[in-house]
Amino acid sequence: MISWARAFKIRQYLKGSLWVLPLGGCIVGVGAAQFSLALDQAVQLPPGWQYSPSTASTVLATVVGAMVALLGFVVTVSVLVVQQATGTLSPRYMRLWYRDRLQKVVLASFAGTFTYAFSLLRRIESTFVPDIGVTVAGVAVATSLVLLLVYVNRFTHNLRPVAVAAAVARVGQQALAIQAEALVGEPPDSIDRRPVGKPSATIRTVGGGAIQAIAGKRLIEAAVRSDCVLVLIHGVGDFLPDDAAVIEVFGASPPQERLLRGLVATGTERTIEQDPAFAMRILVDIAIRALSPAVNDPTTAVQVIDYIEDFLHSLAALPLRPHYALTDSRGRTRLILPGRGWTEFLSLAVTEIRLYGETSPQVCRRLRAALDGLRDGAPEEHRAAISSELATLDASLDRNFTDAAGRAFAGQSDRQGIGGRSREEEVAWAPTQRASGVGPGLATSGTITPPA
Repeated sequence: MISWARAFKIRQYLKGSLWVLPLGGCIVGVGAAQFSLALDQAVQLPPGWQYSPSTASTVLATVVGAMVALLGFVVTVSVLVVQQATGTLSPRYMRLWYRDRLQKVVLASFAGTFTYAFSLLRRIESTFVPDIGVTVAGVAVATSLVLLLVYVNRFTHNLRPVAVAAAVARVGQQALAIQAEALVGEPPDSIDRRPVGKPSATIRTVGGGAIQAIAGKRLIEAAVRSDCVLVLIHGVGDFLPDDAAVIEVFGASPPQERLLRGLVATGTERTIEQDPAFAMRILVDIAIRALSPAVNDPTTAVQVIDYIEDFLHSLAALPLRPHYALTDSRGRTRLILPGRGWTEFLSLAVTEIRLYGETSPQVCRRLRAALDGLRDGAPEEHRAAISSELATLDASLDRNFTDAAGRAFAGQSDRQGIGGRSREEEVAWAPTQRASGVGPGLATSGTITPPA
């Protein structure tokens, strides 16, 4: 029987594969051609819808050549995407791009139309012409061209860094929502219920790799059957070498080692499914690439910080802890696994951007605005870490901006980096906005009024 970890790897492969759906398109094309041939033999079309053998052959041969050319075009675009993503965005983003459904549908459409037309072409005879099939082939070509235009439009718009950041943040938010229940876990006092003594068994990895996902419910079920407690030593996203300890079992009759190992999926790199921090990692990668001397694009970094801040606001609402204890239906602790606290997420989101952008006033001002906004809305237990990041940002300003005027400018809070309102202006306008219900500088009569 296939293990859960193996099934997870297969699902990951199928999601990222660019040939499985096109292969299915080829099979559908052959099947549709056989159905079309049977229909042509059973139905006699009016003379106006019939084709001569030479015309049908020319049309179908042209369709076959066009589909091969379009397939080559899409492959060329794919190569260009890989080059751009690895050079100016983040190589980690490619894992998401491979899963784009539209791209796979386009490839499947081209491949299916190719096999459909080729299957009809080989059946044309002087006494038989697949009239219905030739007409359907023309419709399939038109549909493929529409899909191609949609694909090109999406390709040209969605490869902008800000569009990539928005897509990555959206996937990360989805993963965070799925994992929210697991993140909540048990009440805070339950995290201290780690079993004492030595484990009765230690499960080790076979081959190195990053932990991509764990089957939490199945691990709990296995612990219930054996009346034991399982402690996951390393969390999702950690890379483990060969023969590294991954699970400790506390109980008299531990489950089978093969069973437990099959409930922890490992692979060559991290995935976002159970690792929202990996989405944050990709966002930070895009921002610091924009801040590299070769690119020198702080505006792109500021746009990425917008989505990082939104991500952090979602995280701030969760009771993040370094460990979580999951229980069975009777409330007994069965699975203890490591997590990430607020400080770890905040450090991941801010540290490298601050270091690479510490000489850019635009980045410093946007970072301060993000941290100020987080501090205002975050729970009390998170504010110390945010204040520490603000203090580190101040120290960076003192180190990089020696003149008072430059330091004062770079130290302001600006949600647009440069050109937006300062935090002081936002606070000053807030009472007026609440009282009048209109935006700053706009009177209720609709005339523009200067700020007070």
